[in-house]
Amino acid sequence: MALKDEYNFENLVNEAENLVIEEMDVQLALAKNAGVCRCQDCILDMAAFALNSLSPLYRVSLMGRLYAEGAKRTPFVQDVSRAVEAAIQKVITNPSHHPGG
Repeated sequence: MALKDEYNFENLVNEAENLVIEEMDVQLALAKNAGVCRCQDCILDMAAFALNSLSPLYRVSLMGRLYAEGAKRTPFVQDVSRAVEAAIQKVITNPSHHPGG
């Protein structure tokens, strides 16, 4: 039997993912990014590129969530900001969406 059949993995969360998505919201709202494609493919590519350049920040409990919240007040948040900015630029120069998409 597979582990997923025996255990609940819903509480296993990468808080870096939440931080990246929040930062993407902020940066994509900037005037300089007004023309950036927001199709599903490009948005997911931005998130994936940013996350692949960051250390994961997994948690499995409320205590872990509090620890992850503390990360918002560390240099990690600056790393997230830089990773998102680089990911947006990468997708701008190399969009993977289909024409018209």
